[in-house]
Amino acid sequence: MGRQKLWWGRGLAAVTMLALAGCTVTNDAVDSKASDAAPSVSAGAPGGEADTGTLPGVPSAEQAGTELAGLKVAPHGSMAGYSRAKFPHWAQQGEKCDTREKVLERDGTNVTRDAECRAVSGSWVSVYDDKTFTSASDLDIDHMVPLANAWRSGAAGWTQEKRKAFANDLTHPQLLAVSAASNRSKGDQGPDEWQPPSKPYWCTYARAWVSVKATYELSVTAAEKNTLTDMLGTCSS
Repeated sequence: MGRQKLWWGRGLAAVTMLALAGCTVTNDAVDSKASDAAPSVSAGAPGGEADTGTLPGVPSAEQAGTELAGLKVAPHGSMAGYSRAKFPHWAQQGEKCDTREKVLERDGTNVTRDAECRAVSGSWVSVYDDKTFTSASDLDIDHMVPLANAWRSGAAGWTQEKRKAFANDLTHPQLLAVSAASNRSKGDQGPDEWQPPSKPYWCTYARAWVSVKATYELSVTAAEKNTLTDMLGTCSS
């Protein structure tokens, strides 16, 4: 029995490595600085931290607190020149799948796709408002840090290629399938202006938001930092 368990563990690790290698995307990878920053995945849920579900690269509350302390604090920059077109999405990810379809598959349960990679069935739980959906058309893919918020906090000075990487980042906790209603309620607001209706998700939300801002070296406002500190405080409540 011991040998069988050892063989199974090694086999599972090998399959996982092959699966990850097969999903590598070269054309739409995050810029070298961001991709070099290894995401810190929280192991388990220490200190009462909420389950991060399918969201990748979410740091622990402790690490998020350290990253938050290191972020530049500055007022919002200008929206002059902003356009969603300057953050090209959704990028092709291979096998006829674009970024949206990849997130829908990752975040759903029993997802089936047609020949064009469109999700035609499955079940999704919108963690922002605790609602369950069985139609992909009821879901939006939320940018954890909205494109307009990123523009005002540093992305205005990026290259188009880096903005494209940001808008299609499947490695860090930047993309999440949620209800269209909650995504549109959020808009481009920061945590000081909008928080998920489901308060138990505040811990994960704050950790993810801080991680994305730290990875891409985006600034935060004073009000944003204060609210994120309060939200991280729910991780141990």
